[in-house]
Amino acid sequence: MFISALELFKIGVGPSSSHTMGPMIAAGEFLERCRSGSAVVRTRAAAIRCILKGSLAYTGKGHGTDRAVALGLHAYTPAGLAATDIDALVEHIREQTELMIDEQCSVAFSPPRDIVFDREETLPQHPNGMVFELLDSSGSVVDTETYFSIGGGFINTLAEIDQLVAPLKLEPAVSCPHPFDSAQSMLEMADSSGLSIAQMKRTNELAYISGSELDAGLDAIWQAMQHCIEHGLATEGILPGGLELPRRAKSLYHQLTQNPDQANLNDWLCAYAMAVNEENAAGHMVVTAPTNGAAGVIPAVLYYFVRHEGGTEAQVRDFLLTASAIGGLIKHRSSISGAEVGCQGEVGSAASMAAAGLCAVRGGTTAEIENAAEIALEHHLGMTCDPVNGLVQVPCIERNGFGAIKAYTAASLAIRGSGQHFMPLDNCIAAMKQTGIEMSDKFKETALGGLAVSITEC
Repeated sequence: MFISALELFKIGVGPSSSHTMGPMIAAGEFLERCRSGSAVVRTRAAAIRCILKGSLAYTGKGHGTDRAVALGLHAYTPAGLAATDIDALVEHIREQTELMIDEQCSVAFSPPRDIVFDREETLPQHPNGMVFELLDSSGSVVDTETYFSIGGGFINTLAEIDQLVAPLKLEPAVSCPHPFDSAQSMLEMADSSGLSIAQMKRTNELAYISGSELDAGLDAIWQAMQHCIEHGLATEGILPGGLELPRRAKSLYHQLTQNPDQANLNDWLCAYAMAVNEENAAGHMVVTAPTNGAAGVIPAVLYYFVRHEGGTEAQVRDFLLTASAIGGLIKHRSSISGAEVGCQGEVGSAASMAAAGLCAVRGGTTAEIENAAEIALEHHLGMTCDPVNGLVQVPCIERNGFGAIKAYTAASLAIRGSGQHFMPLDNCIAAMKQTGIEMSDKFKETALGGLAVSITEC
């Protein structure tokens, strides 16, 4: 299997890769489908409707799914909005009642009316489903497509998800020089080739793009991560959504910089991770790492390594390549979607990736890197996704800080060992998948259980 580091890490906007970025991308694809459809279909077209299903229906309001759909249908993309005042743009779109398919064709579209939150029916293929419909003047469907947002900003159509064992679009394994599709095969290939995980991942990437393109992409990802942390550390105020939560990262960072002798590793990691996830909660630019809900873990660990331990540009690239190799395995063999497997698939996956990356750049062997990834994932097993009010704020912001701490601890523990350990990473990933299957839907990004229903009105 092959999934590019530049696909796993995407520059986009908050607050959710599955509930914001994925639906925006799906809406954009449906717009292109309408544009490229037959002239007969466009002649009959009178309106567009989007029906959100499952988790998108339950927590879509809090995650801005309706905003994302409206933006996508107006040809905006997550990456293209990274430096845009989205609130003002959305307000402008909400006031419009028509949508331009192309220069000759416009249809009726009003987001409050034509984006439907359907909590009655969840599509069996995946909890994050959405049905786009092109309607004629009588309300009859003249064209339709069903999409699924499978986490990390990735989407599948109904036909694609039905044809695949796992809901992923991956390149065939034979197209890569080192086609590892499990942690075990990764270890074996590293041993036989004498290459590190980062070197094997780089070689696989170079089968599709040039070295300069890869390095430029990795550097852009790291620059975006740094920007997100630093903007979050410099910003204060109340987060949107109705919980009236104040940002805390700036105040925490100020305390640490004023009294650095009293600051410890955990303090710094929490400040950096929370800065990112406050930016995400505000709908600002973040990098899916591997998702928006877990966007703070990897940047926090990497930022600490660079700023406090003297990490180099080359090490940053190796960190990201190693982390993406582990993330690709988790996505291939299980899921990074909170709506599928709970937060163990989001923050758990991010911590596993961060632990592997940190272990690699601190000189860990391939076996130690695999061990670090397993330790971090193991200690997130069973973690639910139960956001209060469907917002990526409580417990998500603090949870990223704790994920970063666990990642750092896992890397430190693994690098002090021999790489020999009891539970293989593959088995841990399998346990995460099975735990997610057996987890109640109440705890998988529906806001119907756990912390989401534990707030008592006074």
